[in-house]
Amino acid sequence: MSATITTEKPARLLSLDVFRGLTIAAMILVNDPGDWGHIYAPLEHSKWNGCTPTDLVFPFFLFMVGVSVVYAMESKKAALPHGKLILTALRRTAILIAIPWITQLIFHPDGGFAHLRLPGVLPRIALVYFICTVLYLKTSQKTRDWIFAGALVGYFIIMTFIPVPGVGYANLEPETNMGAWIDRLVFTTNHLWRESHTWDPEGLLGTLPAMATGLFGIRVGTWLKRKDRDDQVKVSWMFTYGVLAVIAGLVWDLFFPINKALWTSSFVLYTGGLATIALALSYWLIDVQGYKKFTYFFVVFGANAITAYVLSGFIPHYMGMIKIGGGSIYHTFFAPYFSPVNASLASAIFTVIILWLVMWILYIRKIFIKI
Repeated sequence: MSATITTEKPARLLSLDVFRGLTIAAMILVNDPGDWGHIYAPLEHSKWNGCTPTDLVFPFFLFMVGVSVVYAMESKKAALPHGKLILTALRRTAILIAIPWITQLIFHPDGGFAHLRLPGVLPRIALVYFICTVLYLKTSQKTRDWIFAGALVGYFIIMTFIPVPGVGYANLEPETNMGAWIDRLVFTTNHLWRESHTWDPEGLLGTLPAMATGLFGIRVGTWLKRKDRDDQVKVSWMFTYGVLAVIAGLVWDLFFPINKALWTSSFVLYTGGLATIALALSYWLIDVQGYKKFTYFFVVFGANAITAYVLSGFIPHYMGMIKIGGGSIYHTFFAPYFSPVNASLASAIFTVIILWLVMWILYIRKIFIKI
């Protein structure tokens, strides 16, 4: 496993880094509360159907993966052999998949390989990144649009019409849907999400619609990169495209519910539409109108997004082992002075700041870690 460390800041679309950094900061915030028993409702995932602000974080990141593929590959697509680019993407994919497996073995050595969770957030990011890279290099936008539509419709048919073996009927319940059955068949229960062992929110079948989220980002990134449209036209169409996608997602929600754990087709359209609107707003304010004073905090995260996410699995763990006055940082500095939910939130914000400081050190030293 290796990583490339560059010491020069590559040319970037600033709003892209800001949006990516905001997403990473939000991801750390919701993943590291001081007390999991006391969390503000918007900072929790929906129980099943529905969508909270927290449910937007992961699809927004996958959307940005798609946009970033366009910005990273457009010039290389014509200049370099596609085979070389695909091999590079494959290497990065393997590293991203391996990182959480290694992390689990470090933090949960007693479980060993026998209880290693194989699916997960980084493996899903890795697979979406690789598939989207190959499709961007080897297909036209029209073909990708057909693949996008086919993935959403195909997933809808699989989940709602094909009977689940051993159950006898198609359904969208956590343990008995088609995706859960496939995960148990492929991974076995020992290698699924520790909270259930019977299904996984980042399961194998859900990669199909998650890929569509990445393709949504490629579509928007391709539009942003067009040189034959001025910025006002680009932003107007992005807002229009985003609003139409949100409406389509809400309509589809009536018979295929918006559901983050299942990554339903309605969820892809709804979150993709919101991500498009958010990126359009960011692009207009930052890159077109030049409002950049507030961007620095998020750019620091966005410039080393994957590194920040990986470290968010290590640093809070070791912070929790620090004892001050006989208690943890949370119990010493936050719990005695705030209400339970505010103490939990304050601790989460503190974790975000600590991780930001680490990313800031890398940023000011012009170190950008590319997996």
